[in-house]
Amino acid sequence: MEKDVYGNGRMKTESPNTTPSSCPMLFHEYPDENLVDMKRLNRNSNDPPKQLDSAPGDEMVSRGPDTKCGSNPMKLMGIFVVCLMGLSVLFSFSVILRDSSSSSDSIWGGAEARFLEMKPPQVIGLEDDSPQFNEVHGDKLLGGLLAAGFDERSCLSRYQSVFYRKESPYRPSLYLISKLRSYEALHKRCGPHTESYNKTLEQLKSGKNTDPMDCNYVIWISFSGLGNRILTLASAFLYALLTNRVLLVDRGVDMVDLFCEPFPEASWLLPSDFPLTNQFNNFDQKSSSCYGNMLKNNLLGNSTLPFLYLHLVHDYNDHDKLFFCEQDQSILEKVPWLIMKTDNYFIPSLFLITSFEQELTNLFPEKGTVFHFLGRYLFHPTNPVWGLITRYYHAYLAKVDEKIGVQIRVFDTGVGPFQHVLDQILACTLKENLLPEINMNDPIISPPRNPKTKAVLMTSLSNGYSEKVRDLYWENPTVTGEVIGVYQPSHEEYQQTEKHTHNRKAWAEMYLLSLTDKLVTSSWSTFGYVAQGLGGLKPWILYKPENQTAPNPPCRRAMSMEPCFHAPPFYDCKKKTGTDTGVLVPHVRHCEDMSWGLKLVDRED
Repeated sequence: MEKDVYGNGRMKTESPNTTPSSCPMLFHEYPDENLVDMKRLNRNSNDPPKQLDSAPGDEMVSRGPDTKCGSNPMKLMGIFVVCLMGLSVLFSFSVILRDSSSSSDSIWGGAEARFLEMKPPQVIGLEDDSPQFNEVHGDKLLGGLLAAGFDERSCLSRYQSVFYRKESPYRPSLYLISKLRSYEALHKRCGPHTESYNKTLEQLKSGKNTDPMDCNYVIWISFSGLGNRILTLASAFLYALLTNRVLLVDRGVDMVDLFCEPFPEASWLLPSDFPLTNQFNNFDQKSSSCYGNMLKNNLLGNSTLPFLYLHLVHDYNDHDKLFFCEQDQSILEKVPWLIMKTDNYFIPSLFLITSFEQELTNLFPEKGTVFHFLGRYLFHPTNPVWGLITRYYHAYLAKVDEKIGVQIRVFDTGVGPFQHVLDQILACTLKENLLPEINMNDPIISPPRNPKTKAVLMTSLSNGYSEKVRDLYWENPTVTGEVIGVYQPSHEEYQQTEKHTHNRKAWAEMYLLSLTDKLVTSSWSTFGYVAQGLGGLKPWILYKPENQTAPNPPCRRAMSMEPCFHAPPFYDCKKKTGTDTGVLVPHVRHCEDMSWGLKLVDRED
């Protein structure tokens, strides 16, 4: 017997036909394990020999008629066992190589990102089409809110988002689910380039409205910042549901880049050859087709028009606001094409229109869930944006015990960060026990064996606030022993509404905030409204500072997760007089962050 460099016995073959692939070579692939096996075998060398049976078809243990692996049966047994172990290891290694190769095309994009994947990896890659995984780990249709049948690879976020959120305590009503399926059928029948669409389009081109059409439409004009666009698009969609219209979306600069198609088998995008598209930017209160302007100048008469422009922007006048009156809705329902421009989440005022009241109650028994359900139904990040979201989530948020979101929007002029804003953030998060106190007297405190970890996700145009909070918890231990990490995905310095990469990051950050467990938002910010609604979170709202002084108290808990309608009408349509629309019904109240605004709440709120 020969000795190898590890001191292990090596059986000398007796046949010249023995190949390099025979069992003695496999015996040395894992020398440390072989040494242990040899010692065990030596201790049992006096045991009576036993007949060894070869595994059928085992290509790694080849014993030809002229090849002998040794004269000692027990040593032969050891070689046979180790060969089987080597075969098992080689098989496992080949599976790993195959899996890593198949995942190379995932949305993570780079090899360095794949190290951040957490189980189950199928959630991230483009290869996830396993129904067993979905059935075990979550309801990918969100309780029936989403329709089945989409190509999952074309929009990964639609069915994967459930794996990144805690289960929502809210359930869509059966009536809402039924209404959405009915709308999808309507959209498929009347959507772009269908026979009904083409017929209605020809009537629009003729400038006449002579015959009732099978399909009527509301066109949403892409306008204002991203947060506003998300909220107003949800508003336009609910209006379409209530009035049996088909919603078509102006592509704007980047709608296609940011959002997946929400309806199966038919696009929600307005065709680029729509004849009025080049007029969208010029529509305003003074436009000849503006509904408010036509009312003001008594131009409507008894004639029916092929289209009307609805000006619902924050600067709209009293005539424009008559859109929210029931008698005006009876006029609008006869017009096949309504073109809407708005920067307001106007849903609260729809609840004050008598003819919509019962339908809205059936759709949303819990009034504070309107945007929560509409947002989760409509807004699914495209694959490039989903890549930004999932990579960041797995890198910084996935493994912590608790995630705290802090959304900062500063309306002060001048260069930040501002000390009073930082003071307000700390006062709020400490007072509400969202973050622990620090110990500035002791340089180190013995942490518990398994300290609780918290990730603070901060979003702001400036990185100054996150850096100061991060340094605070790096330079000082917490009194609770908790470990605090502070992260900020981007700091764009100023809002760049028309820039693609800016809006991708903004949409990713809104979505990341919605994945947190607790959320702090800034007053008046639609960015925060979107995050709280998608996440189903009642945030702590930072009061708007005045005179560069931190307010006291610094924040308060929101009544509901609903956004605020910043510019509602104060008009009683029946009495035709001014009134406080925030006290007419118990489920429409004034906002916490804007005293004249309106928001939806539940009775118990």
